[in-house]
Amino acid sequence: MFALLDISISVINLIVPAFIRTDRLNALVLLVVFSAIVIYFIRRATRGDKLYIRPLAGLQAVEEAVGRATEMGKPVLFIPGTGDIDEIQTIAGLSILGLVSHVTARYDTPLRVPVLYPMPMAAAQEVVRESYIDEGKADRVTPEMVQYIAGESFSYSARVGGMMRREKPAANIFMGSFRAESLLIAEVGQSTGAIQISGTAEPEQLPFFIAACDYTLIGEELYAASAYLSKEPKMMGSLKGQDLFKVLLLAVLVLGVLAVTFNIYPDFVTELFTAN
Repeated sequence: MFALLDISISVINLIVPAFIRTDRLNALVLLVVFSAIVIYFIRRATRGDKLYIRPLAGLQAVEEAVGRATEMGKPVLFIPGTGDIDEIQTIAGLSILGLVSHVTARYDTPLRVPVLYPMPMAAAQEVVRESYIDEGKADRVTPEMVQYIAGESFSYSARVGGMMRREKPAANIFMGSFRAESLLIAEVGQSTGAIQISGTAEPEQLPFFIAACDYTLIGEELYAASAYLSKEPKMMGSLKGQDLFKVLLLAVLVLGVLAVTFNIYPDFVTELFTAN
């Protein structure tokens, strides 16, 4: 019996390293824990449980900004970043555009969406069209809503600045990836007296938006915006699960620092968090 057990252990020791990277078990553990947390919160959200998400002032101000534009009879200007469709920030900006266009359709507020690249333009047209159809306002969709502005970023900035000067939108919303044109656009909008809401994950551009806009979504807040506004259960559950996982990672880092500092950790803990 013991001989059979020894043979089985030997076979396992031969097979496991051939199919499993034992030096990557730390990644497997993190993947399993992360997946379990996200699935748990998605199921809770699907059942109708209320999940607390920290309020974001910039998103709470979106409907107020659209309402202000409606009262003044002026348009809302939305820019889904100046990146192409392959950038995740552009996708996030288009997602927020869908939620904003729902509000403009509900209030019959004019909407302007200048876009720099052809693919985001096609996506933005479809997003706006679907939003207006959902609100029963399909007849209000016009070609002027989503405009393709060819050229490079500074030409785009000049064209958008001219649009701001002529039409004087009551609300400017900038959500997505921005480069050096961020201050050029935001400064012109600020000079026209419009309420401005911005969001980007570009660290270099955040100071300009913070200085020139009334509200700014910083970094990951841009990606959380669509879940926050839509309240869709899967998105809410995923967002809540990611936040809890980050808290757990931070706790593990703190405990690890303390353990290393006081030399009170066993060897297997070191191996678990060491990538070879």
